[in-house]
Amino acid sequence: FQTSKQTLTWIPNTFFTCLLEGRIPTMKDENGDIFIDRDPDAFVPILNYLRTKEIDLRNISLSSVKHEAEFYGIMPLVRQLTLCENKSESGCGSLHFSAYLSSPTLPMPKSHKFSRNTDPCYSLQIKNIDDASMKRALSVTGHYNWIAVSYAHCICCYKLTETSGWQLGFTSPYLANFAEKMALNVRVIGGALGDKMIAVASGSQIRLWSFGSVPVTQIGTFELYVSVDALFFVGSHLVAISHTGKIGVWHSTNQHWQKQDLMPITSWDAAAEFLLLGCRNGCIYYIDTQKFPLRMKDNDLLVTQLYKDPENHAVTALSVYLTPKGNYGGGASGNWIEIAYGTTSGIVRVIVQHPETVGQGPQLLQTFTVHRNAITNVMLSEKNLISVCTEKHVRTWTVTRFRGMISTQPGSVPLASYRILILSNVQEPFYGLEAGNQIGPFGHRDDEQIFIQKVIPEISYLYVRLASTGERVCKIRSVDGSNITCHSVHECEGVGRLSSRLRKFFFTGHDNGTIQVWDLSTALDDAQKLSENKVPVDGGPSESELQKILEQCDLASQSAQSTPIYGSLVSLTNIGTSPVPRRLNYNRAISTSRISLATTDNRNSWHRAPDSNRRHEPIEHENITVGCPKAVISDC
Repeated sequence: FQTSKQTLTWIPNTFFTCLLEGRIPTMKDENGDIFIDRDPDAFVPILNYLRTKEIDLRNISLSSVKHEAEFYGIMPLVRQLTLCENKSESGCGSLHFSAYLSSPTLPMPKSHKFSRNTDPCYSLQIKNIDDASMKRALSVTGHYNWIAVSYAHCICCYKLTETSGWQLGFTSPYLANFAEKMALNVRVIGGALGDKMIAVASGSQIRLWSFGSVPVTQIGTFELYVSVDALFFVGSHLVAISHTGKIGVWHSTNQHWQKQDLMPITSWDAAAEFLLLGCRNGCIYYIDTQKFPLRMKDNDLLVTQLYKDPENHAVTALSVYLTPKGNYGGGASGNWIEIAYGTTSGIVRVIVQHPETVGQGPQLLQTFTVHRNAITNVMLSEKNLISVCTEKHVRTWTVTRFRGMISTQPGSVPLASYRILILSNVQEPFYGLEAGNQIGPFGHRDDEQIFIQKVIPEISYLYVRLASTGERVCKIRSVDGSNITCHSVHECEGVGRLSSRLRKFFFTGHDNGTIQVWDLSTALDDAQKLSENKVPVDGGPSESELQKILEQCDLASQSAQSTPIYGSLVSLTNIGTSPVPRRLNYNRAISTSRISLATTDNRNSWHRAPDSNRRHEPIEHENITVGCPKAVISDC
């Protein structure tokens, strides 16, 4: 390229002005040419802009030219390209954006209640109380028309009303320890302490509050004496589970807290009044909470073995589907219980219990051996069977039913096979982030379910995909540009006088403490209309979208020993005989292209000089090992 000094320097404070004024060291070759280690094709539109002040991309992507303009510091061009790039984006969100909940005022600690003798984390709490990272939302959960949001040291609850929308209804006191797990129940039946309760687990300790129709009351603080891995309500019963095999249950009628030891637990699920537990020994146990509180007085939760895996493999995923009583010929004999479960060996099995054979226990119906890695998620719904392994490889089947009950004629038909790419750093500083970033599947078992794909942890957008086929439903982008730190899917009742349909909402928590609400029902309806007239395609990010995402993270900055997070059950599926997924470290040669730029002023000719801010350029024969996350070869 040949140009003049005036052309390169008419915009002040750019790369070229610094270079030609001697503020950047240069070297000359034997011809006095200047070498710039950048893309020559992308430099053509930039040089033409400096000459004519007009933009001609020359069939080069706008993002590539913008990236080069940012490198050269040509801010007028950067601003123009940014406007072109964001012409369709709005600070008010897309069609599916529904509500924006501002960051609440978080409670402050009462310093006189803490001392270095009573609280070893006292100095850390006081130091970090004003830290912006303490304001980030860690997880979101919902129940009926309420949602609960956990922050590092408090819990906030919001209610959806007909006239005022989402309103803050409860804020917990300052929590000395991080809020790792939480559970919400706004329709507690038979309790004298109110009908709305929120529970929080920190380590092995559980705190329970009642709020709503009665003044806010702390019901109590309970100890499980081991770390709490799951906290949820089954009816009016608060259940805490640890993978070590410890179970804790609190009943609202007699306000009794009971603990019991079992085999090491690797999965769990609840349906109606039943709590099912999958254990490392290959057994599935159940607890009928309808028998509470009578059995609790005997200090016995009445844990009963329901089924044992034929190969004694640990049960790492569970899903229970109950057909309604009295429908499809069930009569008074009881429910037809269907259970799908996955194991550490990658096997997925479906077992059923007929109403007329309740005393004989469930019978094995089907077995699938399509995964070669431990199963982390499984979902049995009215229409589909979905399984996910540690490699985030998804397999789906269409379930055949006769009068509402699962049938083997013609049996489950394979529907889709795809992978959900997730790159996560295992050294995550926030306890609740893993719990608030599950991929799913989410949704009611009698409706279409979805997966949530957030490729990297720190990003402002994610993808919503149909669980049955993997097709894209929509792309959710933060309206204020903040990074999404957690998400959840929840169905709310219609709040209007004429609205009786359940509305499915998607909630995203952000690093600035805000909550953004998205109308998922409309998104699913729109996706259904579009899918009727098009060929199914992969619903994850395209190659160009993935390249943009990966530009935001440094894959080589982590230790070579780091590995990605594989899901909520990774700590459980690795217990015992869990197989280790195959991984591959790969070396990538980095090649550079040079361009020569000659100026009319020989005194200012320059050569490509080392840049202290530029990435390290490998010398000849040097291997670059890509660190976390590693390239993963799926065995499925």
